Amino acid sequence: MGDLVNLRRLRKIKARAAAEAEASANRAVHGRSKADKKLSKAEQEIAARKLDGHKYDERKHTERQQREPTSDDE
Repeated sequence: MGDLVNLRRLRKIKARAAAEAEASANRAVHGRSKADKKLSKAEQEIAARKLDGHKYDERKHTERQQREPTSDDE
């Protein structure tokens, strides 16, 4: 026959592991100095600005095409 398993004990072990994982994540987020938090926030803002700068804006593209005369039009 198979081994007997105490489900209550397994549930508690699983809950402890989940709590430890959450605590570890919280330590990583909240256990940093003010300078570290400020640095990571600045890095995130720089990355967001860089990403926004690479976005394609359809309206600007069509406006530019409408304003620029081409050599075929003359």
